[in-house]
Amino acid sequence: MITVEQSAPTATHADVVIIGAGIAGICLAGSLAPSASVVLLEREDAIGYHSSGRSAALYIEPYSNQPVFALTRGSLDFLRAPPRQFTEVALATRRGALTLAPPGQEDALDAFLTRWRPLCPAIEEIGLEEAASRLPILVPGYARRAVFDSEVFALDTDAMLQGWLRQLRRHAGEVVTAADVTAMAHGSGIWTVTTAAGVFRAPVVVNAAGAWAGRIAGLAGALAVPLEPRRRTAALVAAPPESAVDDWPVVADAAHSFYFKPEAGALMLSPSDATPTEPCDARPEEMDLALAVARAEEAARLGVKRFVATWAGLRTFAPDEVPVFGFDASASGFYWAAGQGGTGFQTAPAAARWMAADILGESPPEDLAELGLTREVVAPERFKPA
Repeated sequence: MITVEQSAPTATHADVVIIGAGIAGICLAGSLAPSASVVLLEREDAIGYHSSGRSAALYIEPYSNQPVFALTRGSLDFLRAPPRQFTEVALATRRGALTLAPPGQEDALDAFLTRWRPLCPAIEEIGLEEAASRLPILVPGYARRAVFDSEVFALDTDAMLQGWLRQLRRHAGEVVTAADVTAMAHGSGIWTVTTAAGVFRAPVVVNAAGAWAGRIAGLAGALAVPLEPRRRTAALVAAPPESAVDDWPVVADAAHSFYFKPEAGALMLSPSDATPTEPCDARPEEMDLALAVARAEEAARLGVKRFVATWAGLRTFAPDEVPVFGFDASASGFYWAAGQGGTGFQTAPAAARWMAADILGESPPEDLAELGLTREVVAPERFKPA
């Protein structure tokens, strides 16, 4: 909990310093700004450069685990009807998702339905004829079964970043780029964060550094949470001739070995890779790109001839794949906002509300508590050695 200082924010002093201007840091900064002075630090020259700038930009409820589901469901109202002062454009556009089960993946599809249909009533098994109507280039005979989820949305991630950035600046918050953190020290209840762009002080420092969160924790002498960055590869390819791809759903197989989706009149595809790697400016590997094409073309007549663009990003996970939100008991005033594992945008509105309440010493948001989210389940202390 912090006590908000009454003095106006300055270039070097604030109530909260947030390290990392990806979606986790930006949404929290914008949410805290009405109640506290905030400085947001980014090591790159622009915000949202790494994973947040390379997101699949989707809202998918049947994803990962119960805490992530709670944060996702708790974000839907905001995403579908954001406040007018936040943005005047739609943040979420209905897309739908088609999951296909070729031979050998029926058990995986049954497990998916058993796990998620009670929580997500829009999920329904459909016939192969309907699947082909939703995906006209579906290869005949590829799938034995199919499932459609109508409650999957495409997200305007840039509008989300800019909305929270405007909110931060509206309340005199600051963003400092090219501010790679080189040292951290704590004394007399204040953190001193030394960066390439200057020195910043605050009673609370937030670790929203994504793949670099472990490094920041090390500089702070905080708990060594075993976070793992994993590379995810993607490519943009031309749409098949005379195909109205903008109306197509997201398409994946039940084993999660590939997916593709419409993207500005073209198609984005991925092999759904999750390769452990060190923090870096991720780049795609040729083998992963080849796998993406091969797997997708088994299911659909894409006719890929070349890549329009290729990229990769890092999605950072805790061992249990649950986000890490909370104060570190071994480093006073050090707050974790890490380990979203590729769900940063679809959980951002709820995650920001949850973390802001936590930092300000308020009760957890009731709607998220009703969905089963607790401080214990996301706390960094769950990784403290026995």
